[in-house]
Amino acid sequence: VQLQASGGGLVQPGGSLRLSCAASGRIVTIPRMAWYRQAPGKQRELVAEITGGGSTFYADSVKGRSTISRDDAKNTVYLRMNSLKPEDTAVYYCNADVIVVPFTTIHAWGQGTLVTVSS
Repeated sequence: VQLQASGGGLVQPGGSLRLSCAASGRIVTIPRMAWYRQAPGKQRELVAEITGGGSTFYADSVKGRSTISRDDAKNTVYLRMNSLKPEDTAVYYCNADVIVVPFTTIHAWGQGTLVTVSS
């Protein structure tokens, strides 16, 4: 299983962006997809997650200005972030619990995409 993340870049404070992460491989289903981030000198933290049933969780730091969604036909998860702040600067990693043929669960990580919020 591979997770390919994209959508990072340089954004001005107050701006928006959308991250995407597509899973590929012999996928049966993906019960959980999530985004983590790691800022310089800090531990990796969970930003948001979404289940196969559509239940979501957001970290307090992004709640109200972020939306996680998924397109199961494309095995893709998205993270839309608005009102970006300098403290959102981090490398963002997608993560997924993927059930693959023959019904083995893999805890997969994407390669990370850098988001820099600066004027």
